[in-house]
Amino acid sequence: MPAASLSSPAPVLDQLASTAASAASQPVSPVGLLAVFAQIIDPRKSRGRRHRLPVLLTLATCAVLAGARSFTAIAEWAADAGERMCSTLGIVRVPDASTLRRVFALLDADAFDSALGAWLATATTPAPGDRRRVAIDGKTLRGSRADDTAGRHLLAAFDQHHHIVLVS
Repeated sequence: MPAASLSSPAPVLDQLASTAASAASQPVSPVGLLAVFAQIIDPRKSRGRRHRLPVLLTLATCAVLAGARSFTAIAEWAADAGERMCSTLGIVRVPDASTLRRVFALLDADAFDSALGAWLATATTPAPGDRRRVAIDGKTLRGSRADDTAGRHLLAAFDQHHHIVLVS
């Protein structure tokens, strides 16, 4: 039996939406994510499908943004999301962890990454007249240098206004 949630995750989602809406020029909502994920081709066979792919991807994205780190945690978050979230996404039956695991095993990771990256790029575009402030950090990994080869380098670019890593 899963542990009881300390608080409803709906306020977390509302906080996420309000933070993203204040940071972006256009409001961000689960419905906006549905439209973005509708562009991804569903790799599953049509027979036996209970959940639309954009709904599953939106649920998983919101759950991960709220702190879920496994398919079980995503399924528990979805079950606790509440009536408002279910009606917004058109969910009749909440997907379980095995459904999410199967879908993500079949999913084209590049298409998912491209769709989510495009959404994030539009959500974090600075307003006209504003400059994007980016902090750059680089490191050389200790012990990665061999005799004649240079060490491996890591570089990260961090958008200071939106608090996200742009390139890693």
